[in-house]
Amino acid sequence: MRLALPSVLRDEPLFARLFFGQSLSVLGDRVTFVVLPFAVLSVGGSAADVGWVTAAGLVPLLLLVPVGGVWADRLSRHRVMLVADAARFAVQAAAAALLLAGRCGVGELVALMAVSGVATAFFTPASSGLLPLLVPTERLREANALRGVVMSGSVVVGPAVAGGLIAAVGPGGALAFDAVSFAVSAVFLARLRVARPADRPAERESFLRELREGWDEVRSRPWVWAGMAGMSMYHVVVLPAVFVLGPVLADREWGGANSWALVTAAFGVGALAGDLWLYRLRPDRPMVVAAAALAVASCQAVVIGCGGPVVLIAVLEAVTGVAVSVFFVLWETALQTHIPERSLSRVSSFDHLLSAGLMPLGLALAGPLTEVVGVRTGLVAMSAVAVPCALALLGLRSVRTLPAEPVKPAGTEAVVAAAAG
Repeated sequence: MRLALPSVLRDEPLFARLFFGQSLSVLGDRVTFVVLPFAVLSVGGSAADVGWVTAAGLVPLLLLVPVGGVWADRLSRHRVMLVADAARFAVQAAAAALLLAGRCGVGELVALMAVSGVATAFFTPASSGLLPLLVPTERLREANALRGVVMSGSVVVGPAVAGGLIAAVGPGGALAFDAVSFAVSAVFLARLRVARPADRPAERESFLRELREGWDEVRSRPWVWAGMAGMSMYHVVVLPAVFVLGPVLADREWGGANSWALVTAAFGVGALAGDLWLYRLRPDRPMVVAAAALAVASCQAVVIGCGGPVVLIAVLEAVTGVAVSVFFVLWETALQTHIPERSLSRVSSFDHLLSAGLMPLGLALAGPLTEVVGVRTGLVAMSAVAVPCALALLGLRSVRTLPAEPVKPAGTEAVVAAAAG
């Protein structure tokens, strides 16, 4: 069994602990994503109530993720993640208990999901900044690719698991599964022993000063702020095609939900294939490959609106799934490799804020826009805007020349200490 494991899991025991702990947690998150609307409806909620519960988890995340980035750079990142997972375990366990007891209402779900969003705001930047403390720089791409395999795999497997749980034990039992996944993650995190990096400042600055220093790290590197801008365009302009317009077109012209399920499953399979490919791929200029992949990924909208047979659309969506995985693995690895460790979580927090944070704007505008120009025209226009923005990254010298593994000055490597048992 040991020989069957990828070498980065065999050789890096700290990363192996993080990986196995997070794998179940990621699946639990995907299950909750599917289950939560059914939980709201099961307590008598409406479609509008589903939106309120979803927003309750999203708004704290958007407002507080920069705060989480500052504290993750101040404190031990794996301990920040441990506290966040403990909080999310308590939230999901409480929601499951209330649902199973028949004492849950929409108000309770809104309050609990808001607490979960706060915890996630601290967990996310800490998680992005932890990996360079667990594996050597030259193995970050492999580690990120394996994490991507789990993320992509959960997109394919999660809905099936969620459906089975809802049928067997109801929404409350399904949320209990997610609570258990957070508990497992917390156990693995508690077993990590990561020494304080040598380049962390001995004394803390003010919160606002540290937040500004994180932003200075972003704006001082053209490849970083340009990459964030390109990714924001993907989230704001392209992803509404997937979350809003694709289902509409499937309902009107493709024969309904089964056809849309085929397309989304094909995308998930492509994303999984891309992660597996990235485990072996070693590009000398990663941001060049990432920019090209982002351009291909931005074709999702025009693929959905191309008017071809559903099978053809599914195949093309699988190709864009490969591209999405390639971009995100190489982007994460580039940040972890080239951003100073002491400010990595703050930079990652701005990354999340400018990408996922702006996505609700695109989701809100997609429907009204296509009512004016039509769904197909709107989908073509989305890719027509996003693809050139992705290709524009190649016009920056810092993107074209960014190496895969920079030589760091002596004394700046993180010191890692494994637990004895």
